[in-house]
Amino acid sequence: MPQLIFRGIPAEGIRAISIPLVEEMAAICQCGTDNFTLECLHVTAIFDGKYTDSYPFIDVWWFERGDEVRDKMAEAIDRHVRSLGIPDLEISFRVGREDNFYMNGRGYSS
Repeated sequence: MPQLIFRGIPAEGIRAISIPLVEEMAAICQCGTDNFTLECLHVTAIFDGKYTDSYPFIDVWWFERGDEVRDKMAEAIDRHVRSLGIPDLEISFRVGREDNFYMNGRGYSS
């Protein structure tokens, strides 16, 4: 955790920025780079009966770290992704509660 899920952004682009992006996010969150997961969804967008490009959107699943850290994370993600020539994108932060997460059948908060 955090997990970033990319939609509407080419996987090759995400791969190209993955190392500097994760290093910067780790510094912002004061954690190791191994805490981050990047996933690129391949979706088919349809509008008005035709296939179309999916709007660039990033879901960030994480444990809340406060407004200042969230703002720095959003700025870093936006800057790295837009460096790929993507003019607009949206980022959504989804907050998980540690007491709702389990690994190998054991709760994180245990």
